Amino acid sequence: MRLIFMGTPDFAVPALDALVAAGHEIAAVYCQPPRPAGRGKALQHSQVQRRAEALGLEVRTPVTLRDADEQARFAALEADAAVVAAYGLILPKPILAAPRLGCFNIHASLLPSWRGAAPIQRAILAGDAVTGVTIMDMEAGLDTGPMRATVEVEIDRKTAGALTKELAEKGAALMVQVLGDPSAYPSRPQPEDGVTYASKIEKAEARLDFSAGAVAAERQVRAFNPAPGAFFELNGERIRILSAEMDNTAGGPGLVLDDKLLIGCGTDALRPTRVQRAGRGAMSTEELLRGFPIPPGTRLS
Repeated sequence: MRLIFMGTPDFAVPALDALVAAGHEIAAVYCQPPRPAGRGKALQHSQVQRRAEALGLEVRTPVTLRDADEQARFAALEADAAVVAAYGLILPKPILAAPRLGCFNIHASLLPSWRGAAPIQRAILAGDAVTGVTIMDMEAGLDTGPMRATVEVEIDRKTAGALTKELAEKGAALMVQVLGDPSAYPSRPQPEDGVTYASKIEKAEARLDFSAGAVAAERQVRAFNPAPGAFFELNGERIRILSAEMDNTAGGPGLVLDDKLLIGCGTDALRPTRVQRAGRGAMSTEELLRGFPIPPGTRLS
């Protein structure tokens, strides 16, 4: 098929690679424009843009797709279909209608659960046992289009980073299957029951809430790894917890209970196993405490 690919972050890269490997013609790759990043705030190309350029593909980075001229450029590609994976821009109706077979989306949840911007993190925070990927036909609503295929994945105690990688690979493979014979995957409406929305993650949500219990705190740690990073503050410094284990010891919320940084969460506790100070690399909790003592009785916020 002649395809337009639309994606921006790491999650979308396996799909682009899989479509190229399957022999599809990529007419153009659409990404969000380069953004300033790092201490120097230099413009950084997205992961998809870098990969597309390495593959020798045409890359387009419009700020918006609402402009009539941009919509005409899109339609002039005369694509059979567009494949969308975490692109990050709203597709207006003229864009959705331009490809012969329409626009197909790789969405990282089992729809209708977790429609929206952050389905992986929200599934972890909610304590879901299972998530997955849905291949869907796109329409004007927020992830409301008919579904063509799904694949399930157990969450276990995976971080958002690990789960994103797994879902990206499974979504890429499933999209190749669907495009190989779309008639074998007829679209069907999403169920009316079970609709939930995955709102964008706000940085303030990454502050650990020890009063909510160790189960909820441990979910925060996994959901915000690698970004934005679950954290607590001590003496004005933010310390990120990258991994942690739950403990049955009761203790006041945020109170350090022993010399190995066991943190009270009310009826139970959280024991960080890997942490990171601001501006430094990741380290074990033991390494942290050797150079940054946090004695029992300290209250963390």
